Amino acid sequence: MEGGRTQSNNKKKAGGDHQSMWVSNNNMGEEITTVDWRGRPSNPDKHGGMRAAAFVLGLQGFEIMGIAAVGNNLITYVINEMHFSLSKSANVVTNFVGTVFLLALLGGYLSDSYLGSFWTMLIFGFIELSGFILLSVQAHLPQLKPEKCNMMINGGSSQCEEAKGFKALIFFVALYLVALGSGCVKPNMIAHGADQFNPKTSKSKLSTYFNAAYFAFSMGELIALTVLVWVQTHSGMDVGFGVSAAAMAMGLICLVSGTLYYRNKPPQGTIFTPIAQVFVAAILKRKQTSPSAPHLLHGNQNNNVSSLSSSLPHTHRLRFLDKACIKLVNQDGTNIKESPWRLCTVTQVEQVKILISVVPIFACTIVFNTILAQLQTFSVQQATSMNTQLTKSFHIPPASLQAIPYIILIFIVPLYDKFFVPFARKFTGHESGITPLQRIGFGLFAATFSMIAAAIMEKRRRDSAVDSGKILSIFWITPQFLIFGLSEMFTAVGLIEFFYKQSAKGMQAFLTAMTYCSYSFGFYLSSLLVSMVNKITSGSSNHGWLSENDLNEDRLDLFYWMLAVLSFVNFLNYLFWARWHSKSTDSTPSISQISGANHGEDFNNYTAFDSAKKMGDIESPP
Repeated sequence: MEGGRTQSNNKKKAGGDHQSMWVSNNNMGEEITTVDWRGRPSNPDKHGGMRAAAFVLGLQGFEIMGIAAVGNNLITYVINEMHFSLSKSANVVTNFVGTVFLLALLGGYLSDSYLGSFWTMLIFGFIELSGFILLSVQAHLPQLKPEKCNMMINGGSSQCEEAKGFKALIFFVALYLVALGSGCVKPNMIAHGADQFNPKTSKSKLSTYFNAAYFAFSMGELIALTVLVWVQTHSGMDVGFGVSAAAMAMGLICLVSGTLYYRNKPPQGTIFTPIAQVFVAAILKRKQTSPSAPHLLHGNQNNNVSSLSSSLPHTHRLRFLDKACIKLVNQDGTNIKESPWRLCTVTQVEQVKILISVVPIFACTIVFNTILAQLQTFSVQQATSMNTQLTKSFHIPPASLQAIPYIILIFIVPLYDKFFVPFARKFTGHESGITPLQRIGFGLFAATFSMIAAAIMEKRRRDSAVDSGKILSIFWITPQFLIFGLSEMFTAVGLIEFFYKQSAKGMQAFLTAMTYCSYSFGFYLSSLLVSMVNKITSGSSNHGWLSENDLNEDRLDLFYWMLAVLSFVNFLNYLFWARWHSKSTDSTPSISQISGANHGEDFNNYTAFDSAKKMGDIESPP
């Protein structure tokens, strides 16, 4: 049901109390409703839709603009101003970005459980803004930084004073205020924007929104990697960080401006309790034998068409969890009263099965984001050792090279949504043209070629520099960014759409946060790989592949080839898990299949998790 409308035979709880968060739906169970900024049931004629989502897209564009300008040029700042070594600087950047995305889980949890998406974005948006301001202050005041020193000259890494003590503390406090704020804001931007559409009646609009969100992301990245990075390069990092702060402030203004138009999902209380109940009950009853007939499981007695809006049918995957639904009986045949920690409903168990089944898909995107980490660290350093001159008086900032794929994407994304999706929809019948799993798979496959292009180019650049002293143009590095940009359009959007549609109602922000968590693990894996590669390769030569500050002495090309092989193996692994997930999902009947209707949607995608929590609280009758 959309907004706060009910059928004429329905009653609002508490006699129309504006704080009521629940409405009945033709006696088909309870379904969560959305509310306006005052807590009253929202009106579909006034709230939600693309108009409301546009304000969230504004925040997304400005927020990514601010943090991308910092993150993509951060390695240059850390080396030139903080005087860290190349490998340490790369790890600072990857750890920072990894922390941003790991903290997305915190933002998703706080939103779904206690604050709601709007207040989570507002509170942590101001925390992110304070981090930008503190970075700008440190970059401006000489007493908060080490003395100026050129790290690029011979012996620079040993002669320059590295930031330590209070100076390092200020830097890392500012950096991780940005990480905390951005991490908690990111998943809620996607979830809150998607919440403006009713997934049952606006499936195609929801798909369009996900593409629009990536378009806003691409625009923010493009401006960050061109205008803002140029400002950082020519006006100083203090001004650049200040511009990032201004961009974040504009994003918060956009968010607040849409307050009157949002349809807000109220927080549901802790989202982990019903999940924990399933595991505890399954463990406690691990020695019990499941009944041969699934309808004997608790909460599965009335799985008919009239109850499908609030319950999930039993499936045969992950059957060990079914033991949580086994009802214990007395000697006289009556049911034993059990607490929710010992007896769960089938719907509650099926929700947990859904969460477990998406984990392998999530894991397969970690290597993809490890590749992304290289484009934001070592590839930027590649660019600094190349000819950046465009005209006699203009040099391309190395970090701005990452803008190339986004220039292409701001044209490709609208074309993809307006032409490819309707065309593909005619053949597949899927509202997104191709399924999210197919979209992810194509992106993972393309990412392999990004690393192949990077390895070939680095070998050519290094040979030219070492053998003939020739410096290649910075445009030789373009293919690896362009290919990865296309692969990211498929993988990132596909992953977000997949998780949002798989998630149970009441957990959208947290499940969306899991997609960002993949970025975190990818960047942490990048740091681990750099350290491991250096340790392993240094044993067979005078130095490791990545142990020097001079790329002409390092073997970055071999590191890229290793990532290309790892990426292809990861793609094959993804094919296995995607097929497994599709088979397990296809075995679950949909509403349309059961009712014989020609339309409808898989209720695995849109079910009320809170209703499962409520059903889990009902004790079996004696």
